[in-house]
Amino acid sequence: MEKYPEKLLSPIKEFLDSQLRYLKIRKKTIQKEDPYFRVNRSGIKDADEAFKHDKAVAVKEELEAKIKQTKKALKRIKSGDYGFCESCETLINTDRLAIYPEATLCIKCSQNLKN
Repeated sequence: MEKYPEKLLSPIKEFLDSQLRYLKIRKKTIQKEDPYFRVNRSGIKDADEAFKHDKAVAVKEELEAKIKQTKKALKRIKSGDYGFCESCETLINTDRLAIYPEATLCIKCSQNLKN
């Protein structure tokens, strides 16, 4: 299995590192905006606060998933496995990587996971 050259991976790694920093900052911001944490966990008082809390929880969970996936892609760059599907080990389509640089599965394996 041939690996991508370092010259090509360097800007991808920089992008993913930058994205990871942004996601972590965004996660902290969302947590600060959550009424549950703003009121020292003394309870949510009305439907608006409950809605805002539920929204904050959902966004935080999505950010956590993106952080996990970005870290996984960075580990694959470090190990030399970046660009190859972690399931079937085929080369991930470069168009997919251009759009979704944190991809660790090819489209076929990704779709099989959803089904």
